[in-house]
Amino acid sequence: MSQATETDDVREDGVIDSVSGPVVTATDLDARMNDVVYVGTEGLMGEVIEIEGNRTTIQVYEETSGVGPGEPVENTGEPLSVDLGPGMLDSIYDGVQRPLDVLEEKMGAFLDRGVDAPGIDLEKTWEFEPEVEEGDEVEPGDIVGVVPETVTIDHKVMVPPDYEGGEVVAVESGNFTVEETVVELANGEEVQMRQEWPVREARPASDKMTPTEPLVTGQRVQDGLFPLAKGGTAAIPGPFGSGKTVTQQQLAKWSDADIVVYIGCGERGNEMTEVIEDFPELPDPQTGNPLMARTCLIANTSNMPVAARESCIYTGITIAEFYRDMGYDVALMADSTSRWAEAMREISSRLEEMPGEEGYPAYLAARLSEFYERAGYFENINGTEGSVSAVGAVSPPGGDFSEPVTQNTLRIVKTFWALDADLAERRHFPAINWNESYSLYKNQLDPWFEDNVAADWPDVRQWAVDVLDEEDELQEIVQLVGKDALPDDQQLTLEVARYLREAFLQQNALHDVDTYCPPEKTYRIVTGIKTFHDEAFEALDAGVPVDEIVDIDALPRLNRIGTTPDDEADEFVSEIEDDIESQLRELY
Repeated sequence: MSQATETDDVREDGVIDSVSGPVVTATDLDARMNDVVYVGTEGLMGEVIEIEGNRTTIQVYEETSGVGPGEPVENTGEPLSVDLGPGMLDSIYDGVQRPLDVLEEKMGAFLDRGVDAPGIDLEKTWEFEPEVEEGDEVEPGDIVGVVPETVTIDHKVMVPPDYEGGEVVAVESGNFTVEETVVELANGEEVQMRQEWPVREARPASDKMTPTEPLVTGQRVQDGLFPLAKGGTAAIPGPFGSGKTVTQQQLAKWSDADIVVYIGCGERGNEMTEVIEDFPELPDPQTGNPLMARTCLIANTSNMPVAARESCIYTGITIAEFYRDMGYDVALMADSTSRWAEAMREISSRLEEMPGEEGYPAYLAARLSEFYERAGYFENINGTEGSVSAVGAVSPPGGDFSEPVTQNTLRIVKTFWALDADLAERRHFPAINWNESYSLYKNQLDPWFEDNVAADWPDVRQWAVDVLDEEDELQEIVQLVGKDALPDDQQLTLEVARYLREAFLQQNALHDVDTYCPPEKTYRIVTGIKTFHDEAFEALDAGVPVDEIVDIDALPRLNRIGTTPDDEADEFVSEIEDDIESQLRELY
């Protein structure tokens, strides 16, 4: 039973009155909003979403074919909750936290309806090392011990937030299951490694603070031009085939978060299969251990019941908050929130609610806000600091950014990575359009980049932005009159911008070296191109023709910086800069 919502109420069961897809109406059911119920003779899991008189409306998280009126509905009296404790990392769940690997062992690849299993293994023992002693005073949220959950992450056992706390009267070290008591308090409260928490309720924190440290992603266009803060929110909208999933997978693989929660929400099964197969094989760039040792996957693909798609987002953010409470930085990837919104639209239409724009429910913006606002950089109630960074992919039909999900998301998030189908067709990846994207975190993150990368980081970034902006304006003229009609200085600007696009903004996710680019290397790539810009314009002022300037041997090597090993990149760029300078000065 949920520790947050324990109740001794006796709830009366009801009977099914009607079935409409995942929406079931029951009568004579004694229930409250958001109670979990079991529907029909097979016991399909559902949640109460509307109560009107004697009629209770339930959204069922499984396929309802064959379920009919007159079958029983059993109420648990508890809201939809997740099991929190050691064992969540290196796990793959569905939208309501059923462990798919455990269920596969029981019944094979095709799951039966009505089956269930605990979110964490109740039989497995974990080595508990206490961090409190008898006589210590503890408060809600305090860390009482540590469990080595994986080779990468230590799981910190905490006093549940809804406990009163008090004096420790008994504590033991050793091997325990998650349901055994490891710490006993004077008021009779018993602390176990396992907690339960309602998914639609945010876990408490002392304070939400302004983030000042970037989530380093290893992707040049994002770290260099449009950075995301640890505890920030970002959206990746783009049409089909523009690279949303690959971009999110790159962030999940390479971002410097301690924990990654990856939610496959309504995406194609083959994409989720790729994640499930790839992640266990990938080494963690921070530790060298398997990437899955710090990853929790939630798979709710497009062929799974639509109602569970609505809950998987909340399941993921609750797990992320739990690790945040331990003091970890968590990166949450939701792919995609459009499929989540479509699930809300389907449920809403079956409830016969008044539709909003394009048939989405009128509360679409509120639901999106509730999700993204649970991200942030927090001071936890136990005094530690942790963050949840939320990155949501958006799949606007036809790439139309004016549709409701994209527009409502834009009002909430502070980083916008706009994917462009034209760039994808030109094989420019990641296909992030630098003219439409933005980050509102740049100013608050600049001090970190100045201290940890280079003192002139903001100036170098602004120079690159200015050149790309000028190229965008010149391209309109080029399309009318051709490149040769431009003055020499503008032709040279186009050449500099070309190297910014090819050597800086493009990045090969499938290349062993180029797939990850540390900020120091990103900075050196831009400064190398800026050196060419400065020397080239000096040569132009000295009367050297543009054709001769762009024909020097050193220039093509700029495109090879990305694939140069990180520890050799600085020396490689310095050699290119010296060659550019000497070769250009020989021309005048």
